[in-house]
Amino acid sequence: MSFPRTRMRRLRQHAVLREMVGRADLSTADLVAPLFVKAGLGAPEPIASMPPHLQHTLDSLTREAGALLEAGIRAVILFGIPSIKEPSGREAYAEEGIIQQALRRLSEEFGSALLRIADLCLCEYTDHGHCGIVAEGRVDNDLTLDVYRRIAVAQAVAGADMVAPSGMMDGQVGAIREALDGAGFGQIPILAYAAKYASSLYAPFREAAESAPQFGDRLSYQMAPAAREEALREVALDIEEGADIIMVKPALPYLDVLHAVRTRFDVPTAAYQVSGEYAMIKAGGQAGWIDERRVALETLIAIKRAGADIILTYFAREVGGWLRD
Repeated sequence: MSFPRTRMRRLRQHAVLREMVGRADLSTADLVAPLFVKAGLGAPEPIASMPPHLQHTLDSLTREAGALLEAGIRAVILFGIPSIKEPSGREAYAEEGIIQQALRRLSEEFGSALLRIADLCLCEYTDHGHCGIVAEGRVDNDLTLDVYRRIAVAQAVAGADMVAPSGMMDGQVGAIREALDGAGFGQIPILAYAAKYASSLYAPFREAAESAPQFGDRLSYQMAPAAREEALREVALDIEEGADIIMVKPALPYLDVLHAVRTRFDVPTAAYQVSGEYAMIKAGGQAGWIDERRVALETLIAIKRAGADIILTYFAREVGGWLRD
């Protein structure tokens, strides 16, 4: 078929028809809101590079979770900042660690109405800021897995509905699956940060989570931005080890990877629109250079179109309002 019989604009003339023939509808059911909670705060503190996001107290975290539910956002992922950081990151699995407290609080307050995902890593909890245990000047993969096992069980006991290992250690999904199953938590799913890149777009997150590495970088465990086939191998390994959902992070600069993953593997797929992606859109909108709402929605639809079933985004609460409007 060719012009004039085929006129592509016919299906664009009416707003309802445009929505009917669309193939990447965005819904609040797709979204997960990242939240930060910090031990020892008297009041929530603004995150300068991610307005209007906050480092929360337990009380303000609970209020924010309630506001998210009112906006139609039914899932959160929690990141904790402890009062004490030391080499072993023991606060990550302590019974009274900040994430364990937060999980119990949200479980008591909201029950099954709110899906509680616990990020599982060590970068927020160690004094060196790396995602694992450092031995002889490098991150020791297998020593780190032992700690990840403890964290996973502690989070499950405290009320996590899902755990999300983000450290990019070899074998982390299998180790966590084994630990959860052995502790009687075989029903807890794993959201694996399967293809996580060593991205410069994490800078605002590192301010929010107080997790910048104190020496070196994370290139020995996170992937180099040019890697593509490596990402597919990582995803395949995580699925083999028992991942229930796999994730690509960041989202927008890696849409080709996201699409390749979704095409090759028939498993639920998530993407993380990271802090730097959020901050650039937010700053551009505040400066009047772009329409923040339209750009945010356009990027999220692009992520859906590339193949994401689930999107972690700092725009979650705002999107709930926009979609409702």
